[in-house]
Amino acid sequence: MDADVDFNKIARMASGASGAELANIVNEAALRAVRCGRRSASQADLEESIEVVIAGYQKKNAILTDKEKWTVAYHEIGHALVAARQNHSAPVQKITIIPRTSGALGYTMQVDEGNHYLLTKEEIENKIATYTGGRAAEEIVFGTVSTGASNDIEQATKLARAMVTRYGMSRDFDMVAMETVNNQYLGGDSSLTCSAETQTEIDRQVVALVKAQHEKAAAILTENREKLDELARYLYEKETITGEEFMQILDR
Repeated sequence: MDADVDFNKIARMASGASGAELANIVNEAALRAVRCGRRSASQADLEESIEVVIAGYQKKNAILTDKEKWTVAYHEIGHALVAARQNHSAPVQKITIIPRTSGALGYTMQVDEGNHYLLTKEEIENKIATYTGGRAAEEIVFGTVSTGASNDIEQATKLARAMVTRYGMSRDFDMVAMETVNNQYLGGDSSLTCSAETQTEIDRQVVALVKAQHEKAAAILTENREKLDELARYLYEKETITGEEFMQILDR
């Protein structure tokens, strides 16, 4: 490896990866260096290999229409802008609109600045707002929505449901577990431990939680509409930008 590889940054980017995934990341970085005719793996090799393991290889033969490319650009900047304008959100590391073999048409990578084991209620709400930022940007700019937010919807709903059923973050239910997780290290299937009436109330609260954060994300983007347009235009042209580039444009 190159002498200037930043292990701290690599470790934060690969947070949550298993031992096998870490081995794949190192192996992928070595292969990338060899393909480029270099004798050592660089910081860029390791960063790209993390993305390969997380999101798959770049699908350079995938041809998006111009309208789709603009939609993905605004969608990803929506996520990044909502994250950047909230307190207690992980800094944006990279934004790309190059499709990946995992099926993602683009993604926004956030990396925590230090080890993070506990999340407060506000931090989880901010995460939900960030997940809804992409859809909110599409609504504001295009006046319609696409199928691109399916994974965001799933993740936002999962967090909101956990807040109500497992983390005791609902005033109505206080510190009562409404859901139990079985075989946590073997897939972690969950089951509700409450009546049908309570399940209906859980559903209502989950919807209300996500809706409130969706509205907050839309308000942030409306307030920062000029930056949303400027950043989306820059991402559309460059296709991949770093967190530093993103913050420079946002702060000027």
